[in-house]
Amino acid sequence: MSKWTAADIPDQTGRTILITGANSGLGLASASALSARGARVLLACRSPERAAPAVEQVTKAATGERPELVTLDLADLSSVRKASEDIRERTGDRLDVLMNNAGVMGPPLRRTADGFESQIGTNHFGHAALTWLLTPAIRERVVTVSSLAHHRGGLRVDDPNFELRRYDPVTGYGQSKLANLLFAFELNRRLAKAGSDVISVAAHPGFTKSELSTNMARSRGSRFMERGAELVNRIISQDTATGTLPQLYAATMPDVRGGEYFGPGGVLELFGSPARARASANARDQVLARRLWVVTAELTGVTPDPS
Repeated sequence: MSKWTAADIPDQTGRTILITGANSGLGLASASALSARGARVLLACRSPERAAPAVEQVTKAATGERPELVTLDLADLSSVRKASEDIRERTGDRLDVLMNNAGVMGPPLRRTADGFESQIGTNHFGHAALTWLLTPAIRERVVTVSSLAHHRGGLRVDDPNFELRRYDPVTGYGQSKLANLLFAFELNRRLAKAGSDVISVAAHPGFTKSELSTNMARSRGSRFMERGAELVNRIISQDTATGTLPQLYAATMPDVRGGEYFGPGGVLELFGSPARARASANARDQVLARRLWVVTAELTGVTPDPS
């Protein structure tokens, strides 16, 4: 897959793809690239007002069906349930690809509508619930976006919401991204065991310019940190179009197999064209994955599909 670019995406005509967090960054770039190759793209975004410019941008790129907006707040399980019903009705239970892309990074301690710590609540619990609720409609694959940050630490399955320990935003982000990988791999194992043709894969963008770092600084009310994040993005980070390639490869290429993980193929997986990436030992821990699966079902109140 050396030098693979968005121009190498196969024709997507006739495919329906849902992308969470598609109003900016990696999600918006993915939506534009897939729409340009003929896909029907559903942009799942929290705020219809903020998403309107994104829909307009993707519409300009579209070569097939017009993109559609789905209102979805991953930090509110009632919104997740409502959105899943909307998506299944719109698509007639035929969704080719679910791209779990949305995420938050490094905010002060906040709670979701359901009382979860905001990072694991949005990045993992919301996406897991959405995936389970949409599984009957998914026809081909689920792509979950993780991060190099998953290497930073472990996951406290007994305390995912920082109720028993002091909150640290970096630790919180790392555990949420580890949870993404554990869920993606466990989902693939269970789909395979159930005899499903659907696969679950994961991807990460490496060191890519996005709004996550600036939003993190903004959430802390630090203009100094915000300017620093903007400077790093300009000088060091690869552009969003390049950072999006691993998840686009994972979503579209016929050689992708269930349980695979993609990222940039350059030094330390920071930059470059997409390649198969290295997951940490914790991410491949099947016992931990099963425990997370059970805890996620208990906390979200959503019945796992497949069980």
